[in-house]
Parts: sequence; C-alpha cells; structure tokens
Amino acid sequence: MEQLFFDPRVLMASLYVFALAAFLGYQIISRVPPLLHTPLMSATNALSAISVVGALVVAGRGHHNESPIATWLGFIAVISASINVIGGFMITDRMLKMFKRELPVKPAGKKGNSK
Repeated sequence: MEQLFFDPRVLMASLYVFALAAFLGYQIISRVPPLLHTPLMSATNALSAISVVGALVVAGRGHHNESPIATWLGFIAVISASINVIGGFMITDRMLKMFKRELPVKPAGKKGNSK
C-alpha cells in the first residue's frame, strides 16, 4: 500500500482559499435583497445538480486494484448532493408560493358586471 504524504504548504494554501471563499460567500449572500433570493436559489440548485454529476462520476469509476474508499465517498457525495438539490427545489417552491396572488372571489349572488 502506498503511503500518502501531504505538503504543509499545499494544505495551508488550501485552507487559505477555503477561508477566503467562506468569508466572500457570506458577504455576498448577506447583501442580496430579499426579492433576489428566489432566482439566486434557482441558480444554486443548478450548480448543485452539476455536483451530482461529478459525484456520479467518482462513484461509478472502477477502482479494481485499489480500496473501495473512493467509491464509498462518491456514493456519500451522490446522496448529499441529491439531498441538497431536492431541498433547494422545495425551498424555492415554497418561496415562490409566498409571492402568488390569490384571485378575488366574486360573491355568489351577483352575475355579470352591473353598476
């Protein structure tokens, strides 16, 4: 079995990029007006669907001579990304229902348009 060696410089650079991405993402999302949340959620769901495809590629890749860890991690990624996509669409649908106008109901006794 092959030993894994991690370069501390690569790890520090990766953590630095992760911290910057988390900070920038929080700053951008917190400044989005409420009216734009629904289109933003739809775009996020599309990006999550792309991550499902990537997870399927990792899970379906044949690792005949290696341990099945990559396949299991790919399977977990497929499940997690699918839950993310389904939950995102449910939230988007719920938000869109908040903006629907209800049609006024006409009284049952009146017919036509009389003034």
